[in-house]
Amino acid sequence: MKQGYHHGNLRQALVEAALKLISEHGPTGFTLSEAAKAADVTPAAVYRHFAGRDDLIAEVARQGYDIFAALMEFAYNGGKPSALAAFEATGRAYLAFARKYPGHYMAMFESGLILNTHPDLALVAQKARNVLERAAESLSQHLPEGKRPPASMFSAHIWAMSHGVVELFMRGAPGAKSPFSPEDLLEAGIGIYLRGLGLLRPDS
Repeated sequence: MKQGYHHGNLRQALVEAALKLISEHGPTGFTLSEAAKAADVTPAAVYRHFAGRDDLIAEVARQGYDIFAALMEFAYNGGKPSALAAFEATGRAYLAFARKYPGHYMAMFESGLILNTHPDLALVAQKARNVLERAAESLSQHLPEGKRPPASMFSAHIWAMSHGVVELFMRGAPGAKSPFSPEDLLEAGIGIYLRGLGLLRPDS
């Protein structure tokens, strides 16, 4: 028997149902009615919490960015034990998040959501980006001011590299194969980038 409006925690139950459906069918491969069925509630009850599927996916993504920001903050660890170690740790945290939270990851990056139409989502997404920018800014302080890239550009490059490694070599893009682990690929790529900036010695 379907449960009605008095479901104990309907909103979170729908998020959990959506996560399962996203993992199985992708972020656009299910309807709100299917999410209601998976959560064992009536479709009418869903609309008390979400205006449509995009609102539900946005909540999944919001929770994902919240987890992601916390993981990045933990990895950064206030810039300890060094700016370089903390920066590299944030890159590894990106891969760890994508591996452990695939449903959240897909809702965040593969659903086509426009962040500005969901203010709460945009806010927490910026919180996650701020951690990487802070790590980049701290590390770039070791460069002469005239040769220092903007922290937002620096962090965007590493974000793009991390995202590319996830999409191509962790999530198994067609035709993308590598004899190296995603972690090794990212570490080597970051190393090459940092050497190019002069932040690592050529022989390190």
